[in-house]
Amino acid sequence: MEEGDLQLIRKLIPKDQELKRLWDEHLDFEEKLEQLNKRRYLSTEEELRRKEIQKLKLSGKDQIEEILRKHREA
Repeated sequence: MEEGDLQLIRKLIPKDQELKRLWDEHLDFEEKLEQLNKRRYLSTEEELRRKEIQKLKLSGKDQIEEILRKHREA
């Protein structure tokens, strides 16, 4: 994410519980992906889980972007 987005997220998190939940999930997914990506080989199940986490992370990021867009317009 861009620095401006990160600053806005930090500013809004105390006031917006949905944004806080989505941001916490985003960071958790990022950490899980990092752990999976460190492995040299992934089992079929791990590869499927990695792809699932990527999709969830992207979906959450889209929701975060929508919240940020609404706050910028307000």
